[in-house]
Parts: sequence; structure tokens; C-alpha cells
Amino acid sequence: MGQPSAFPPERFVLDCRGRPLDCRPGLPQGAHVMGILNVTPDSFSDGGLFMETDAALRRVEAMLEEGAAIIDVGGASSRPRGKVYGEGARALTPEEEAARVVPVVEAVASRFPGAILSIDTYHPAVARAALEAGAHLVNDITGLRYFPETAEVAAAFGAPLVVMHALGRPGRMPHAHTYADVTAEVAASLRASVERAEAAGVRHVIVDPGFGFGKTPAENLKLLRAADVFLGLGRPVLVGVSRKSAIGAILGSADAPAPVEARLFGSLGATAVAVMRGATLVRTHDVRPTVEMLRLLAATRQAGA
Repeated sequence: MGQPSAFPPERFVLDCRGRPLDCRPGLPQGAHVMGILNVTPDSFSDGGLFMETDAALRRVEAMLEEGAAIIDVGGASSRPRGKVYGEGARALTPEEEAARVVPVVEAVASRFPGAILSIDTYHPAVARAALEAGAHLVNDITGLRYFPETAEVAAAFGAPLVVMHALGRPGRMPHAHTYADVTAEVAASLRASVERAEAAGVRHVIVDPGFGFGKTPAENLKLLRAADVFLGLGRPVLVGVSRKSAIGAILGSADAPAPVEARLFGSLGATAVAVMRGATLVRTHDVRPTVEMLRLLAATRQAGA
């Protein structure tokens, strides 16, 4: 991937409410790691582990020590309906979601004032409450399709906004959708989300192709290889492949996917492909292994320069 100077800093060096985060491809560290903190009872991988604030703080401390640049706090599972996860995640009201995440955001901001915090929500009221509590950016997995007002909230706080591609509402996302060209259609949808966000006044937008959300395993692989296409939208690219069911299906089969605890190496391999293609933000449950893989990947690339 190209040198940092090829990517305009006004778009790629994020201002996370006063915290700069350089997301230009080609930097020595390769990519920044966004550690996942699910404050949920029903997330597919770690549901129920960090519901209590003390447990959440211990997890944040560990992820920061392991090298996470961002902590992504989520209070509503996006676990989809289907044969893998059954009925899917229960839809929460904004009030329920805020009650889960706001105390954690406040506690993390107080205990770790140097940490950059992301709030994983598509509800504008939850985004506002979390930003008031100390969050620095917003991660909307619906790409503003349901609540474009979320962009207005991010803009009012001067917070960057992640827009992800997905189909349907979280927890009810369809698994059967026919794409004529998955890369082109996802890129077009992300372009529309970026335009919507910037029209609302958001200065820094990050795009996420939505690995695992309404795509087949083969389509997900195409999206990983197309990270440079999404980089062509002129915004930093975030990927989240960690422990996803598509990884399980690729390592095993659609009928007998590899279990969640056996998906680490597949997740790391998929992440490496996306980063080599230009992604500079990586969302993961497994911070230390991901940081170490990225460090070696970056050293290898620099050795060949």
C-alpha cells in the first residue's frame, strides 16, 4: 500500500474529540487495534462476561496493556437470527441500551483518561449519552440507514463516525441476499453513508464493509481482498472479522463451522489480508495476538521496502 503522504491528513488523521489518530495506510504500525468490550448478556462470543463495571474495567485495562488504541463499547448484541445463533439478539430500547453502556463509558473515561473510546450504537440518543459520558467516536453498524440523526449527534460533539454496510436491522439481518457484484454494491452503499454523514457535518468518517453481515463466506472473502477498493472512497477503512461465523464456516463448513474458540488463527489471517490491502483499523476480541501479528506484518513489509 502507498506511503502515508499519498493520503490527505484532513481525511485520514482523525480528530477524536481532541485525540489525533493517524489512519493513513503505510504507517509503521500498519493498523490500529480496536478492542471489543461487549456489555451484553447475549453477544455470540463473550456475552455476559463484562456486564459488571468492575469486570469491564479489568478487561479494558488488559486490552490497553496489550496494545489496543481504541476501546469499542457496545450494549446491544448484533447476533443475527439464523441456524447458527437461533433467534438472534433481542432488540433493546435506547433506554435499556444506554443503561448498560453509559456507566461503563463513564467509569472507563475516569479510570483510563488517555484511552480513546468508541460507542457501538446506531441510536442517536445512546450516542449522545455516551459522548456526554466521555466517548470519542461513534460506530454505527447500520450506516445511518435507520437513524440519520446519529450523524447529527456525532457532528455536534466533533466525533468521528464509523459507517458499516449491513442489511436489515441488527439481530434480524438476512443471510440470503443476491449480489450481482458484492464489492461494487457495498462500495456504493458506503459512499451514500459517507455523503449522508458529511452532509450532517461529520468531519471524519470511517468506512466498514461489514464482514459477516448479510454476506456468504465467499462474498466476505471478496470484501477482504477489496479493502483497497473501499480505501478508494477516500476514507479510512475498518474491518471486523474477529471470531465471526463466516470464519467458522471457512475453517470448517457451513453445516459444521469451527467453534468460536477455534477461530483465532483464521481471524488473524483474514485481518492480515485486509490490512495488506489498506485497512488501518481492526476491530477484534483478541487484542494481543492481533497486535503481535500486525507488528510482524509491518516489519516484514518495511524490510522489503
